Amino acid sequence: MTRRPNRPRRKQRPKRRILSAGVVPVRFVEGERRYLLLRAFQYWDFPKGKVEPGEAALEAARREVEEETGITALAFRWGYASYETGPYGRGKVARYYLAETPTRKVVLGINPELGRPEHHEYRWVTPREAYRLASPRVREVLDWAETQITAGGSGSEPAG
Repeated sequence: MTRRPNRPRRKQRPKRRILSAGVVPVRFVEGERRYLLLRAFQYWDFPKGKVEPGEAALEAARREVEEETGITALAFRWGYASYETGPYGRGKVARYYLAETPTRKVVLGINPELGRPEHHEYRWVTPREAYRLASPRVREVLDWAETQITAGGSGSEPAG
């Protein structure tokens, strides 16, 4: 058997990790949970966006919720624990926090780069509806949120 000569190996670039941060907004309607999902094209997700340099993830998550939905009233009643997804779409990783809001009204904010809202619609949905609409990546986040709420999970410190 003839062996091929060894080729010099190319240096692999370290994979870029782009961190997004968001919030899983939940409100209670007659004791029932409703989650806020936003739709961009055919994908449903919770409000989130890129963490800017020098910005803490929790700070970015709050900012993104306000920019994308107009919601500012967020109570982190289950603490500051977060759930981070595995990499998706060109090295993105999303970190989500769970917060309750009394706010029902959503105003889809205008993205200055696009000149229009980046989302096409929003819905306040039951856990079952959210699971039906969501992708597997977002379902993992929903499962985590459901566990936090039903088990009374809590974290004490905001994560960077």
